[in-house]
Amino acid sequence: MKEGLYGFKVASLTGEEVDLNQYKGKVVLVVNTASKCGLTPQYKGLEAMYQKYKDQGFVILGFPSNQFLEQEPGTSEEIAAFCEKNYGVSFPMFEKIEVRGENAHPLYKMLTEEKPFLGFDDSESGQKFKGFISEKFPEIYEGNGIKWNFTKFIIDRNGKVVKRIEPNVAPEDFEDEIKGML
Repeated sequence: MKEGLYGFKVASLTGEEVDLNQYKGKVVLVVNTASKCGLTPQYKGLEAMYQKYKDQGFVILGFPSNQFLEQEPGTSEEIAAFCEKNYGVSFPMFEKIEVRGENAHPLYKMLTEEKPFLGFDDSESGQKFKGFISEKFPEIYEGNGIKWNFTKFIIDRNGKVVKRIEPNVAPEDFEDEIKGML
């Protein structure tokens, strides 16, 4: 069995191998991203959170995926340029991967096993998401797989996956939780 987050090596957007072991001792937020999603503006809140807390041992790891309505069609170069130009993203971003299904990256298989889908919250946005996905994409709604772009996982300083945050929850809505872990 892998050692949680630290047992994985992934490719950066520039193609270099990155050993996630380098993030030992940090609070890590793993998020699957997309450039053409209604939630793409979450990049702004993620980058703001990263800038605010990176010097206190916090890092965000972004994993683009094209599995939801093909909302991340670009190449690694295009993704990097989009993120930099539109949102000033400076947190680590990685090559496009699959985050759900049979071909999901092993990192995402581990994350969804550790923190299964518990449903959307009772907020208006949570209920809209529930309705949208359960009606339009019932195959996505079933099971513990990632439901949409911008699903987030918080990993504590010991490498334990402590929380799964569904896509409808914006970064500013869980910032206090991150701050409390630092």
